[in-house]
Amino acid sequence: MIDIIAIEREYGSGAAAIADKLSKRLNWKLWDRDITCEIARRLKCKVDAVAEREERLDPTFHRLVKVFMRGSYEETFNGRGIELLDAEHLSILFERVIKDVAARGNCVIVGRGAPYFLRDLPNLMRVFLYAPHEEKMRRLREIGKSAEDAEHLLETVDEERAAFVKKYYASEWPKRALYDVMINTRIGDEAVIDGILHHMEVLSAQPVR
Repeated sequence: MIDIIAIEREYGSGAAAIADKLSKRLNWKLWDRDITCEIARRLKCKVDAVAEREERLDPTFHRLVKVFMRGSYEETFNGRGIELLDAEHLSILFERVIKDVAARGNCVIVGRGAPYFLRDLPNLMRVFLYAPHEEKMRRLREIGKSAEDAEHLLETVDEERAAFVKKYYASEWPKRALYDVMINTRIGDEAVIDGILHHMEVLSAQPVR
């Protein structure tokens, strides 16, 4: 029986909104922003707007930290504990937090390497959401991004996610064989959710291997 859905996504594909609607449809816990908050709590850091750091050049590890927050909740950590949060520590914290929340079941987890950390769980469904460039642009403009900002983010965020995954998880991104289903979000949020739920039913009906 599937009771965990881990969603990885291309930047701008609408995954944050889709995951939120999916969790409400299932009446499950959504772990997106709360992962950020939980890591901040463990490090005794404040959770602040990422804009404080984006206005000046960051060290490489802060840039990598932020790229995993983009596309869901654009927040990062500030205050005491930030010196601990380089990319390597971040990957370790993601794994600890995600395994803890997955153990509770009935949850939708967005990004943060969840499909990699949880891949051996029999009660897990792994989803990858993507979209054509024009659809991602439409979604980003709809949430208030300028055309220039949207183009820049689409050019850089996924490239940096891929670099992060390659370095810290020793895997390509996206690794297609890792996912149970990959869906083009151009079909609309409700159709994407219907597709995820259909595949979840199919997987839940299959015997555990």
